[in-house]
Amino acid sequence: MTTHRIRVGIDVGGTFTDAVAVDATTLQLVGQVKVPTSHHHEDGVAHGIVEALDRLLRQTGHAPTDVAFLAHGTTQATNALLEGDVATVGLLGIGTGPAAFLTRRLASLAKLELTPGKRLPLLYAHIPDPDDEHAVRAAVEQAKDAGAQALVASEPFGVDRPEGEQAVAAAGRAAGLPTTAAHEITSLYGLRKRTRTAVVNAAILPRMLATADLVDTSITKAGVTAPLMVMRCDGGVMSLDEMRRRPLLTVLSGPAAGVAGALMQERVSEGVFLETGGTSTDISVVRRGKVAVRHATILGRTSYLNALDVRTVGIGGGSMVRLGNGRITGVGPRSAHIAGLPYACFATPDDLRDATPATVRPMPGDAADHVVVDAAGGRFAITLTCAANALGRVPEGDFAHADPAVARAALAPLAAVLGVDVATAATRILDKGIAQVKTVVDTLIREYRLDTDAAVLVGGGGGAASVTPHLAEMTGMQGRIAAHSEVISPIGVALALIREQVERIVPGATQEQILAVRAEAEQAVVAQGAAADGVQVEVTVDPQTHAVRAVATGATELRTQDRAHRTDETERLHLAAASLKTDPSHVQVLAGTPAHTVYGADTSRRFRPDRHPVRIVDADGVVRHHAADATVAATTVGQAPEVLARLVTEATSYGDGGVRAPAVRLLLGSRIADLSGVLDPQPLLALARSELRSRAADEPVVAVLEARR
Repeated sequence: MTTHRIRVGIDVGGTFTDAVAVDATTLQLVGQVKVPTSHHHEDGVAHGIVEALDRLLRQTGHAPTDVAFLAHGTTQATNALLEGDVATVGLLGIGTGPAAFLTRRLASLAKLELTPGKRLPLLYAHIPDPDDEHAVRAAVEQAKDAGAQALVASEPFGVDRPEGEQAVAAAGRAAGLPTTAAHEITSLYGLRKRTRTAVVNAAILPRMLATADLVDTSITKAGVTAPLMVMRCDGGVMSLDEMRRRPLLTVLSGPAAGVAGALMQERVSEGVFLETGGTSTDISVVRRGKVAVRHATILGRTSYLNALDVRTVGIGGGSMVRLGNGRITGVGPRSAHIAGLPYACFATPDDLRDATPATVRPMPGDAADHVVVDAAGGRFAITLTCAANALGRVPEGDFAHADPAVARAALAPLAAVLGVDVATAATRILDKGIAQVKTVVDTLIREYRLDTDAAVLVGGGGGAASVTPHLAEMTGMQGRIAAHSEVISPIGVALALIREQVERIVPGATQEQILAVRAEAEQAVVAQGAAADGVQVEVTVDPQTHAVRAVATGATELRTQDRAHRTDETERLHLAAASLKTDPSHVQVLAGTPAHTVYGADTSRRFRPDRHPVRIVDADGVVRHHAADATVAATTVGQAPEVLARLVTEATSYGDGGVRAPAVRLLLGSRIADLSGVLDPQPLLALARSELRSRAADEPVVAVLEARR
């Protein structure tokens, strides 16, 4: 049975706004449209969003009330910072004595450079006592009269004692200015970094508030009753109200949307996602079923903004080939798009008649070594996509597909200059260009310690086929192009889960404090519309920094996917064997729940006898987790606390580095509860009990434990 309701994802890019409709039950793509991004319309990008939604509903035959979920991703915040189009911020420092000395130094944040020669417009006013209402009002008016369009209140130790920042922020809002208290943006210590993050948030606040109001009004007027969500930079979505409070979370959300699509649609649990456009490739990591996130660098400084760890390489489908001394010296970073030239492989045979090779200077200041062909139909660029098509690497139906015969004809003049056949010339082009991508991929695999036996390369974006297949061949890794790769970003927006992260510095955190942080994150996503029964929370406790971090995710509705294809036992066994790189006869079922099966390899074969490799495979045949060495125990909810206590005690190590409990994952119902972020045995067991609470005593539970060496 399917449903008529749909999930809509809209990705607002610099040039085009892409929208997709995904069936809310099967999660299959049912429609897609593209409209120009409406930067110069009186309603701004909101107009393009509504236009895309209207076209999408007409194309799919749905009514606005059929929309069960609506989210959009936008580059507006990123572009505002890149272009220096920000509001003037009034920074209100709080404190007396040594505290005043620290906050007055924050005035130097005005030196932050937005673009070459343009600095962050920042005004500073000081408030000795936040309880002095007259002094607070005077400072607010001083900043407002000087031209401040948004305010930030910051005080040393405001994380622990927020009352001062709260009082000043209330006065700012009463004066009609959007105001941010620094502790509301992050609860981590570090006055300067915390304030800098809050100031950047405030700088884009007025513009983002105006856009949010326009989009909200337009969507409501269109008849959509589903709450509007906005893409975050860490791969999740947030409510519009949350975006109004922390618009900074939308910065760098473009690449995050593509990874969310790979994670949800492609069900990647371990691998590298490469989103390739015409000019560049964004490279990011999925590890143990989660996107890799780190504190982002904004305006040349580290911040407390948790964003996708994405590395960008100047190689895309349109990257031009460079020639020197009779050999290929490079590919990119200049693309045919920037040079204003069509790809040679997309020409017609008549266009390429009498083609002769030449080298040009695409833009002033570029080297005059970029290869083109001058032919009857004009001038054409030789690109990475031309080489991939010449070798037949781009499948039919792909966004970047061209007739291989035409691509070979386009490369023939260059091959003659090189003194090789066309296939060799095409291979050399791909080798040269994709070597740059491979360097970054190798670095990410090493940094994140990806399991290379299980990791896959997944290509997205319109230029995916020009990079990912050849990279897979170079590395020997499994590679594939995502379904509907050209719209993987809006698909990611449509499928993304509500996400919230709560982070606290708690030296010597107790079980109660850790559980309190967990509960706060869980309540935050529920408050934004997530179904309470489906919320998952991952908790990490860092014994070195004393940071307690809880990341909660949840869907706006409990989704029981009616997929067209569910794998049977034999299929899952073969998939596990392929991941374990052994024969299916050497694989055995260790445990299982209705949603997951745990497989292990016969260690008397190719594996070390002291290691027990494990794979967890879901009902769709996706390897959801892989462990090089794990202990597996099947039990019930009622017996689990006693069983876990014994297993954790046995697997906990003690040494100079402190106590290290095993990494624990629990298979419960339809999900995998990841408790691997906690090193202390007692808080770990407390978190396990919180996961088991409210479940029936006879419900099956599978524990997978990995000892930390």
